[in-house]
Amino acid sequence: MSKLAKAEKAAKAEVQGELRPGQSVELLKELHILTREGRLNQDSRRKLKQVYHLFQFIEKLLQELPGDGAGATLADHGAGKSYLGFIIYDLFFKARGGGHVYGIETRTDLVDKSRALAGRLHFERMSFLNLTVAESATATELPERIDVVTALHACDTATDDAIAFGLAKHASFMVLVPCCQAEVAACLRQTKALALSRTPLAELWRHPLHTREIGSQLTNVLRCLYLEANGYQVTVTELVGWEHSMKNELIIARHTGQRKASAAARLSELLAQFGLESLMETRFRLP
Repeated sequence: MSKLAKAEKAAKAEVQGELRPGQSVELLKELHILTREGRLNQDSRRKLKQVYHLFQFIEKLLQELPGDGAGATLADHGAGKSYLGFIIYDLFFKARGGGHVYGIETRTDLVDKSRALAGRLHFERMSFLNLTVAESATATELPERIDVVTALHACDTATDDAIAFGLAKHASFMVLVPCCQAEVAACLRQTKALALSRTPLAELWRHPLHTREIGSQLTNVLRCLYLEANGYQVTVTELVGWEHSMKNELIIARHTGQRKASAAARLSELLAQFGLESLMETRFRLP
């Protein structure tokens, strides 16, 4: 065997070692996770690691649904090129013969490309909708109930819209990786959190960079309290190591039906203390 043939064989074995059993190599090439020659570079290996890591969380949740999740519905908000939706379909739904994945994205070109790719791969139980997250809550193309809602790096208030969608669709699970949160930081700059302005806590947002960071942190704390007030058990963890992505906070919400009055009270108190009462009528309307 020539050196070239040995090298190609070794490269193929390396790639196979990274993939899951039965995974579509054609799909990974189309998503540019594998090169056209079927190889992995460092950037694509990192991307594949992130998607696999998130898939492991979602797979466990799907398996908790009736029938081991075989007939589950999943909506992926801010789908982009639909890496996550395609991987979930390929690794979970394809072999089960049931279930449906909905990709929701505002960019028409990405929706068209995803539809075309699903057609080429015969992924019949995938739908791609050219809608905003907010519009999707009342869209007739979606069923009345969605079992799992995902939003990976949905920017700014799109994560809140995904939560509202999940509540409207009585989702059993929500898996959220927030991104680019600006709304609360803008409110902090406007109100200067009047209740705290004469205390040392005002130092938390004196500098613009800190305002942005505390706004991001506060936004996610409010989201978790809001989910708990609406009957969800919430877990917050890292998506992947910080060396791979700075947008790294993973919020997993599991519906229990037990609304926490203490979470609702703390949510209201935080909004009042930070001068964010206006958000009670828009983002955090309590039941």
